[in-house]
Amino acid sequence: MSEGGSPLIRVQGLKKYFPLKRFFWQPKQFLQAVDGVSFDIHKGEIYGLVGESGCGKSTLGRAILQLNKPSAGRVFFKETDVTALNKSELMPFRQYMQIIFQDPYSSLNPRMTVLQIIREPLDTHKVGTPADRLRKVETLVELVGLSKQILSRYPHEFSGGQRQRIGIARALTLNPQFIVADEPVSALDVSVQAQVLNLISDLRQQFGISFLFIAHDLAVVQHISHRVGVMYMGKIVEEASSEEIYLRPKHPYTQALLAAIPKIGSGHIRERKVLTGEVSSPINPPSGCNFHPRCPHAMDICKRQEPQRINAGSKKKPHFVKCHLK
Repeated sequence: MSEGGSPLIRVQGLKKYFPLKRFFWQPKQFLQAVDGVSFDIHKGEIYGLVGESGCGKSTLGRAILQLNKPSAGRVFFKETDVTALNKSELMPFRQYMQIIFQDPYSSLNPRMTVLQIIREPLDTHKVGTPADRLRKVETLVELVGLSKQILSRYPHEFSGGQRQRIGIARALTLNPQFIVADEPVSALDVSVQAQVLNLISDLRQQFGISFLFIAHDLAVVQHISHRVGVMYMGKIVEEASSEEIYLRPKHPYTQALLAAIPKIGSGHIRERKVLTGEVSSPINPPSGCNFHPRCPHAMDICKRQEPQRINAGSKKKPHFVKCHLK
């Protein structure tokens, strides 16, 4: 992993608000899915993004790739602001930034063979000759642990793990430098999850690909990520190295998520702690800190003032957190 130099991906103040349907006499309302997110991803780094369902993780990943146009903020690929590009200008950058979707079945066209599915990006971008494209597809299916004999078959003929490998092969077709992996193992059995995670880790080491790895399973993220961002109601509330997050979590939300993981060892099971209360509505978020209605340590200032992002670690080992307690 490259720590020095300019980051491959820079996200600055990214927002994605979805307008809600209304009658003409009603005031405009927006669902605030992503609300002012900033972070960097370096070359060859796996950045894990965790949080409860509905916190905005997948929307953030799609906004970075411009699949959902951001409402505000900027995304840089190297030195290029991709949010400022129009559709035709953005097309070349599609080669460098790809996505692995959560559902390995619905993301594959059921009417296309495996060969057609994986070759489609090469056809779209007119890369090489037909013979070159076939050789590329054959190389990729073997790279992800499948056989060339499957190329004439259709998605419904495969297991979930095999379909996800096909999706990964398709994402690799154009030799990307950055991949958004949107909960790529959440729909798979545990044994298959480990195989796919190891495959992603091997691809990073072999090709130096950077990943934004989105998941709600903290144990999965700990296993694969270099750094972790914890997301709550459209904001990243804590960010640090994977080891630091799991050994010394500083935000009450991160602490609660970790405490909720059952840990078996030393002849006993660690007591689980479950967050109480409901997640506030992203249409009408609470004032101050979004987490204060559920926080066991909430103070008056938490209800009035949004906490600033501070470095609670060191310059060498930064540990960013948005909390009035720190």
